[in-house]
Amino acid sequence: MKSFGVALIIVLSCVFGRVVAEQSDREAIVHVQIETGHGNIIVALDRKKAPASVENFLTYMRSGHYNRTLIHRVVPGFVIQGGGYSKYFRLRAVREPVAYEGDNGLKNIRGTIAMARGVHRDSADAQWYINLRDNSDLDHRIFENAPLYGYTVFGHVISGMDVADAIGAVATGPGGEFETEAPLEPIIVTRIDFTQ
Repeated sequence: MKSFGVALIIVLSCVFGRVVAEQSDREAIVHVQIETGHGNIIVALDRKKAPASVENFLTYMRSGHYNRTLIHRVVPGFVIQGGGYSKYFRLRAVREPVAYEGDNGLKNIRGTIAMARGVHRDSADAQWYINLRDNSDLDHRIFENAPLYGYTVFGHVISGMDVADAIGAVATGPGGEFETEAPLEPIIVTRIDFTQ
C-alpha cells in the first residue's frame, strides 16, 4: 500500500509539472494587433525566446508611442518597417536601447517581426520590421569562429500577412530623410494593442 501511495504521488507530480509547464508556455506568448489603414496584423510575441525585446516593445506600446506612427520604410519582397516616425516624418523620442537577443535561435523567416537597429548590436530601440520573405542574411550566425550579429526576431505574424504583403507592394519614393523607400501615400499605424 505504501508503494502505491508513492507511485500516486509521482504520477500526480508529473501531471502537475506538465500542467505548469504548459501554462508557462502559454503565458510566454503575447498577442498584439497592429492596426493600420490597410488592415490589421496580429503578431504573437515570444517572451521566452526574446524577453527583453518583447518587454521593450510592450513598454513602447503601452505608452502609446506606436499610435499614429508611419510604416516609414517599404522594400518590396524584403521588409516593411515602422515604429519610429510620426506621420510628418518626425522621429519619436526613444528610451535606452535594448540588449541584443539575436542569438536566441529565432530566424528572420517570412512573417516574423524583428527589432530594427543601428550599426551597434545593442542599438535597437522602438523600430521594428516584418519580414516579407526568408531573410537569412539578417540572422545571427558564426563565421570563422566569430559572431556575425544579426537582428533580433521576437515574434511572428499569425493573422494579416496579406496586409503586410499589400503594404509591401505600395509605390515608394522620397519621404522625410528617406530617398527611395518611403511609401508615397502615408501608411499609418493607428495603434498597437493587446488582442485575444
